[in-house]
Amino acid sequence: MIEFLSTSLLWWHWIVLGIFLLTMEIFTGTFMLLGLGISAIIVGVVDIIYPLSTEMEVIVWMLLSLLSIAIWFKYMKDTRVETSGQSNYSLETLGIVEKTIAINGRGRVRFDTPILGNSTWQATSKEHLETGSRVKIVAVKGQLIEVASI
Repeated sequence: MIEFLSTSLLWWHWIVLGIFLLTMEIFTGTFMLLGLGISAIIVGVVDIIYPLSTEMEVIVWMLLSLLSIAIWFKYMKDTRVETSGQSNYSLETLGIVEKTIAINGRGRVRFDTPILGNSTWQATSKEHLETGSRVKIVAVKGQLIEVASI
């Protein structure tokens, strides 16, 4: 089987595979196939310039694919979402003050989207916030959410 692939697998097969993977990416929307497709195209171009054995082509493709996946997970992370404990809220979630919050005091805020399954939360703030003020989450401290004006 390896002998057959070594004699029949050409540089343009890699480019066609890369274009196929890039086309499949359009339908999945995960961006994972994007790195695999670009890696296959790079292997095809390298094979044109510097002919490689089939084993080396596959190894280079796997290494480039792993590198693209590592880069994807490192740099494409949504930093607005906090994932500590069971929480999965966005720090930029907006809400309206229902009960006035004095400086470093407590009040009540109703958020536009539920936070951990509840729309209304006890909140604190480092500034005075009147009823009806628009606020966003700054931090979650146990059962208390710290908010700030927009």
